Amino acid sequence: ANVFLDALAQHRRARGLPGLSLAWGAWAQGSGMTGGLSEADMRRIGAWGVPPLSVEQGLRLFGAAVVADHGCVVPVGPVGGGRRVEGDVPALLRGLVRGRRRAATVAAGGSATVSALTRQLHAMERDDARRFVLALVRREAAAVLGHASDDKVDTGHEFRSLGIDSLTAVELRNRLTAATGLRLPATLVFDYPTPDALAGQLVSVLLDEEHTDADGTAGRAGPAADPDEPIAIVGMACRMPGGVRSPEDLWLMLAEGRDGIGGFPVDRGWDLNRLFDASGPDSRGVSATRHGGFLDEVADFDAEFFGISPREALAMDPQQRLLLEASWEAIERAGVDATALRGSRTGVFVGTTGQDYATLVVNSREDVEGHASTGLAMSVISGRVSYALGLEGPAITVDTACSSSLVALHLAAQSLRNGESALALAGGVTVFSTPMTFSGFSRQGGLAVDGRCKAFADGADGTGWSEGVGV
Repeated sequence: ANVFLDALAQHRRARGLPGLSLAWGAWAQGSGMTGGLSEADMRRIGAWGVPPLSVEQGLRLFGAAVVADHGCVVPVGPVGGGRRVEGDVPALLRGLVRGRRRAATVAAGGSATVSALTRQLHAMERDDARRFVLALVRREAAAVLGHASDDKVDTGHEFRSLGIDSLTAVELRNRLTAATGLRLPATLVFDYPTPDALAGQLVSVLLDEEHTDADGTAGRAGPAADPDEPIAIVGMACRMPGGVRSPEDLWLMLAEGRDGIGGFPVDRGWDLNRLFDASGPDSRGVSATRHGGFLDEVADFDAEFFGISPREALAMDPQQRLLLEASWEAIERAGVDATALRGSRTGVFVGTTGQDYATLVVNSREDVEGHASTGLAMSVISGRVSYALGLEGPAITVDTACSSSLVALHLAAQSLRNGESALALAGGVTVFSTPMTFSGFSRQGGLAVDGRCKAFADGADGTGWSEGVGV
């Protein structure tokens, strides 16, 4: 729209008609466009070198623009106040005004900065060096975000959740470039999305160390393992019907000969009266059984712990939520800090048997459209875990019906033996968001009345359905 107005003004001027397009910046006075900006936002705008205009400045510039012999004008107040080298042109105007060439000075200064910082880090223990660089990252991030101190810059939270967007990401890169002397990519905070991960990368580069994964394996691809070497399972987590919340609970249930089959859940909004009202052989949407394996409190999810907004959590399939929690727990039960796996060649292999949560989201009146595409995609079930934990191994979701979890485990072992993954999270997840599966199998005559699987012998047949998540 702005480009069109600029072109329209120029077009009219070329034909002797009046036309003027003003490219206004921010005004200090609150308005419809700037009324939602915080003081920190206004300080950030001023830091670019072109501070917001006062009413007096804006009116004076408007008067000057009206009588100017140009169709497109950029009204700019007194330049200054930004975080810049004295005498240099602000970054926002650098493409418009030819400033003093500083390439050689920056290159030489950068080299000197790197050398000085490297010597300083080499004189420290590794942990002290990491803490030093982490403090630097937090301090620069706080400055970009307009915080008075780095207390609000949590080392384990993603820069995105801290308030860094694409624009401030570049600003942070520039500040870290000046502080370290390194030539850093514009995608820095996306490649290393937490202050802790970024500090670890900077320390490795400054100390000229080979990049090492969190599991101690160097490089991005490891050697193929001995095919006869056993795969070691170092941690497990699960949630199953019957109140099972740990592998120990599951083993105890098996040892005692119990099962987790129970009545249908009453906390999911299902119309149970209609579901069990079979008025005839052709009844639709009814279940032949009143029993199944269901998880308790399946809607519970600590979204804030994973840096997920309530709106996005609502758009996420419960299978994604459960798998996130189970994956974190499995890593903890292995005695590993989950945040330390960020950047490692850890693969995620997940089996699932379909999703019906989309029906609820589509019919919901909640504004979750922006998150529905990722919240409902089957492929994202594994990718969500990889993204949340910063894992860089394969992320694969498979659906081979009842064998999905076994296939996922097979693929994980294969990836470990081929050297594609140094560690692997493997498991499966199933949640019934609607009773569609029960009514569908009831129509086929394949559902056991008591909700328990049967052997196809002696006239007893039928299957049962259970939810669960295991990693």
